[in-house]
Amino acid sequence: MKLLIKNARLVQPDVSQWADVLIADGKIAEVAACIAANDAEVIDAAHMLLFPGGIDPHVHLHLPVAAGFSADDFQTGSRAALAGGTTTLIDFVTPARAQSLVKALELRLAEAENCHCDYSFHISPVGWHPTLPDEIRECVTMGFPSFKVYMAYLQTIGVEEDTLMRIMKAVAKAGGLMAVHCETGRELDELRNSFAEQGFKAPLFHPRSRPAYTESNAVKTLIDLVAKTNCPVYIVHVSTADSLRHIQKAQQAGMPVFAETCPHYLLFSEKQYEGDFDQAAPFVMSPPLRTEHHVEALWQAIADRTIQSIGTDHCPFQLQQKREGRHDFRLIPNGVGGIEERMLLLYHFGVNSGRISIERFVELTASSAASIFSLNNKGRIVAGADADLVLWDPQRKKTISAARHRSQCDHSIYEGISVTGSPAIVIKRGKVVLNDDMFFPDVKGNCLFRGSRAV
Repeated sequence: MKLLIKNARLVQPDVSQWADVLIADGKIAEVAACIAANDAEVIDAAHMLLFPGGIDPHVHLHLPVAAGFSADDFQTGSRAALAGGTTTLIDFVTPARAQSLVKALELRLAEAENCHCDYSFHISPVGWHPTLPDEIRECVTMGFPSFKVYMAYLQTIGVEEDTLMRIMKAVAKAGGLMAVHCETGRELDELRNSFAEQGFKAPLFHPRSRPAYTESNAVKTLIDLVAKTNCPVYIVHVSTADSLRHIQKAQQAGMPVFAETCPHYLLFSEKQYEGDFDQAAPFVMSPPLRTEHHVEALWQAIADRTIQSIGTDHCPFQLQQKREGRHDFRLIPNGVGGIEERMLLLYHFGVNSGRISIERFVELTASSAASIFSLNNKGRIVAGADADLVLWDPQRKKTISAARHRSQCDHSIYEGISVTGSPAIVIKRGKVVLNDDMFFPDVKGNCLFRGSRAV
């Protein structure tokens, strides 16, 4: 079946224009000023904006921690993503120590089979073993060229600086890219334990035990390693002004350094940790929320393009799971939701406020991630691209609430926020998957193999 979108204001990262879009066999077949309907089903997009389907490059679905799995698995998380206009996700593969990256990837692929979005993975080496360079090369050949390393969490999945440099060299040699969680791991462990030993165990001491310099110092260390290895890096969930200064300087020097931030760092400050436990614990994520100074620096970095992409780091836990740390902030599972709200929040607080243009909105929510992570058929509305599209109603009003969101989490840090502008129709691979908040759950996502095992 063919689908024809008429009278759309089509928005690309570099330009917006009035155009019709013809869809056939899951692909964009034609973009032109006026296309005849012929045998196509017609959607009249008058008074709406037409965006490429959103790409969230940073989500954690079905993530196991001591308190249990995160609230959303691939099925519920992808439904929430589609409801917010996101049609492609990049999740993570985290192996056990010394486990083959390829074996861990195969197990993760099985977990994602019920995903409604298209999806890919960042692969996370959690240490060094002799066959790791071969495993990295095989992952790249299979079509998974991005890897993720943690400079924090040294007791579980993090790596020390010398191991990080070895991994970066192997990734660079294989033609891959490294995503990095930047916090100084040893220092964090010392600070966290010191506060706890003094009896300071409330959620307020989560941000105090992870001060801004622990992120920016790690960013500086990473950039020094980029200079030594020439490994492209994507710095996830940037939250501090000093981190941005290091990143901007590296970018101006022509280094392959990309940066991401998340909606929660743009909208909240560390004041959120001042309430009682049930008020504060939902905001416990790492890095933590910062002061208003850092919030404004992040918006400026979006405006000057120091930040390329907006991810969510979607990893919500039920309130009862958060309560595992009611007597010790170190035991609160880290993570918040946002997979459904990302595009709504950035449109309302970015576009509607005049901070960014609609073209920049598309760049931040889809096109940049497609370019950075080699999702070649995503992120633009051009002939031959996947027909992942969002018809956006700029006047549609919505109040965010856990009672109505599609995430399985029992709370939302964005509860009660009202936004103007949201998806009216979401199309994935040429099929309407959401129409006026009605979801069609029979659509199955595709894993985006891009190498010799393409499907």
